[in-house]
Amino acid sequence: MMRIAVTGAFGKAGRAVVADLLGHGYDVAPTDVVGPPGAEAGLGADLLLADLTDYGQALEALAGADAVVHLGNVPAPGRTTGPATLAANTTVNGNVFLAAERLGLSRVVWASSETTLGLPFDVPPRYAPVDEAHFPHPTTTYALSKVLGEETARHVAEWSGIPFVGLRISNIHRPQDYAAVPGYWADPRSRRWNLWGYVDVRDVAQACRLGVETPTTGSQNVIVAAADTIMDTPSAVLLDQVFPGVGLTRDIGEFETLLAIGAARELLGYAPEHSWRDYVSPR
Repeated sequence: MMRIAVTGAFGKAGRAVVADLLGHGYDVAPTDVVGPPGAEAGLGADLLLADLTDYGQALEALAGADAVVHLGNVPAPGRTTGPATLAANTTVNGNVFLAAERLGLSRVVWASSETTLGLPFDVPPRYAPVDEAHFPHPTTTYALSKVLGEETARHVAEWSGIPFVGLRISNIHRPQDYAAVPGYWADPRSRRWNLWGYVDVRDVAQACRLGVETPTTGSQNVIVAAADTIMDTPSAVLLDQVFPGVGLTRDIGEFETLLAIGAARELLGYAPEHSWRDYVSPR
């Protein structure tokens, strides 16, 4: 049975990833810097408390694993000061990546971010749908930490031969979060900051598992978002209203996401299975 270490396992995405991997028959080794230790965390596998800014603890957290799904970062801008966010995420990512190299893991799947693409789009995107070629355009130290993480992953993958899969994850929603979605619709600018993108936490878990399972080489980075936007206004209309100078590079579906997920489909076979529309009716 393949053993997968999951960092950040007590977080919103981490809990879903652990549940999904366990449900697909994997042996899971969860770790986080917070949460009740052991079985008290309620994850279905004992939670190891570890501070991954310490390389020795990162080594111990990954020891015995075949692969790692690395989610353990400061999760967003504004949670700590800018320099602290940059320092913490850069240190943790470096420690986990180098521990994976030292231990000879077979795969590293890790959480990059949609913020690397230019969020919050105070400067409009160059085109839409925004795809992987819109990288790098960090506007915060959080986004910069993810850009540096992708560069670190590229080099460690070259040194070690370990495949790395970076997931540029959109704004994560759980089923209980969808009740708030109609509150966004009155003002199209309320969600302009990420081109009205989102992703269901269960689809994040799917993408992480596919990242472990799909044969890849080198360091690959792909956008992970829902198939639709979070608005009930057509996507082309939203773009014209809020970013009138930004052109579409191709025809899009009526409510299609403006964060292109074609690369994730092609590389991983990623196919979003969940939408806010399953829980809330459009106007």
